[in-house]
Amino acid sequence: MKGTEIIAKLPYRRPFLFVDGITQVSEQSICGQYTFRPDEFFYAGHFIGHPVTPGVILLECMAQIGLVAHGIYLLNQAGKELPQQVAFSSSEVDFLQPVYPGELVHVQTELQYFRLGKIKSRVELRGKNGVACRGVLSGMMK
Repeated sequence: MKGTEIIAKLPYRRPFLFVDGITQVSEQSICGQYTFRPDEFFYAGHFIGHPVTPGVILLECMAQIGLVAHGIYLLNQAGKELPQQVAFSSSEVDFLQPVYPGELVHVQTELQYFRLGKIKSRVELRGKNGVACRGVLSGMMK
């Protein structure tokens, strides 16, 4: 399954799709990227005069690539149906640096487990100045 096919199967569209490309995928890991465009809907109010990507949006980008896109790939590889529902269940993330408008980020994931519809991964998001945030995310796909 190619990266473009995985993205087409994601249950998101703009303005809430935070995946531009999948650069690598295997059973154990996935890498993807996204450019936070200067006209994103959230920059107008976060923060006035000094826009910064909200942490919850960085977390969403990490989850879309590291959990949902990877889960779609893994289900496809196993010959199983794609999920009708996805749900984020937990996170433990450290935010280390801000991500600004126009910045390209790279998300890299290492799968911890995927069984009985639950996926858990170690995820890292890197911006132009290095690691912006990293942690462990988990979710459900049914």
